[in-house]
Amino acid sequence: MPTPPRSPRPRTSSRHPARPPRRGPRPPVPPRRKPRWAMRTVTTLSVVVLASAGIGHAVLSSLGEDITRVDPFRDMKNRPEAGHGMNILLVGTDGRERIGKEEREKYRLGGAPCHCTDTIMIVHISENRDRASVVSLPRDSYAETPPHTDRVSGEQHRGHPLKLNAAYAEGGPRLTVRTVERMTRVKIDHYLEVDFTSFMKTVDVVGGVEICTDRRLRDRHTGLDLPAGRHTLKGGEALQYVRARHVDGASDLGRMKRQQHFMAALVDRATSSGILLNPMKFRDVTRAVLGSVRADRGFGTGELLDLGRAMRNFSPSSSEFMTVPIAKMGHAVKGVGSTLKWDAEKAGHIFDALRRDQPLTARRSPDAALPVPVDPRQIRVQVENGTRTAGLGRRVDAALAATGFRTTRVPANAAEQNVRRTVVAHDPRWDRSAKSLAAALPGSELRAVKGQGPTLKVIAGTDFVKVRKVRAEDPGQGEFGVVRGDEVNCS
Repeated sequence: MPTPPRSPRPRTSSRHPARPPRRGPRPPVPPRRKPRWAMRTVTTLSVVVLASAGIGHAVLSSLGEDITRVDPFRDMKNRPEAGHGMNILLVGTDGRERIGKEEREKYRLGGAPCHCTDTIMIVHISENRDRASVVSLPRDSYAETPPHTDRVSGEQHRGHPLKLNAAYAEGGPRLTVRTVERMTRVKIDHYLEVDFTSFMKTVDVVGGVEICTDRRLRDRHTGLDLPAGRHTLKGGEALQYVRARHVDGASDLGRMKRQQHFMAALVDRATSSGILLNPMKFRDVTRAVLGSVRADRGFGTGELLDLGRAMRNFSPSSSEFMTVPIAKMGHAVKGVGSTLKWDAEKAGHIFDALRRDQPLTARRSPDAALPVPVDPRQIRVQVENGTRTAGLGRRVDAALAATGFRTTRVPANAAEQNVRRTVVAHDPRWDRSAKSLAAALPGSELRAVKGQGPTLKVIAGTDFVKVRKVRAEDPGQGEFGVVRGDEVNCS
């Protein structure tokens, strides 16, 4: 029965006789559990945006009822010991039943779904709610299941090898959680599942997400075709972007890297657009998305409230992303096919950090090397002094060589001696190398010169201060391939 509206305070005037007294004080509200947080990804918005907007508990309760519930933890035994913070297993499935025929054709979603997991991530929220660590688990990872019952045939299975994404097809969320826990020894606290529909809705209701690329991205399988530059992607285009596996030779590892870039951009959009501060907008966003999300029964209204409070001071720099280190590509398994074998030692360090609630890597100082698309050792550079400052050319040449660039070691004087802004002149065919070199020269100007050839030219101007350290982008290994959110978004 709805609560009647609150009566105004009784007045003593005879024209306004006293009204019946209000009901007694409400019973005390039990203390809330320790603040809980949830994930920071495609569905981040769906769960995130709410409580920080100050929407009432009743509204939250009604929204929570829109979430489809699953029970991935039923009858689970011999689970890993709980660590500090919270771990959410986020899976993205290829469900597309609620997408119309026209959109399916436009975004090339016409194939039958495999009812397996396209994306698998562990999202760790630190105990003090100031950091989110996201570890991508390749869907083709070599895995071994515990004994289980096939959810389709009812057949009893012994533990056996498979690709990680096939665990969902055989045993749904429960087998997926059990398999991940067995592989990582990380206890999963919550389970969140999104499909193509919920992903597209999330992106659309926030007004699109901006991504950047320094080269053209084309994938004939998904229909993705993005020229170099900045793009604001809406739902369908964003789905093409995060699904693309044939953009380059990196296949699924490259796709996961783009997914991480997209997640960072989504975080930036959510925290900078005012959505979190507008109760009505937040309510509309959440209502549009929650209806197509599946979650465990323990993820409810209290978690939504705590989540929103934790997000108020969240920013892209508070998040870190990585892919589990791989020791062997193309690990052949009879009856399974080509899989990815994890690097047991490096992966063990990563999962131990999650259990201990530690960052995946130390925070980089402002002087840390900046990742660039082309290794400096592959870039040949001729330095010219564009000023009347004696010795400037030698200083710039030496600094670039110390950073790893292949300088000629024979700097020259430029035709012009009054250059104010340092110039990186390059043949358009070597534009990625030019961008890598320009990153080492903050404030420099890129200038395309047709026919210049593979050697890049630096014309040092009066604005030159120093050369910034740069390093080649690592495709996923390096120091665990960890990047912060503010290092992979457009800014």
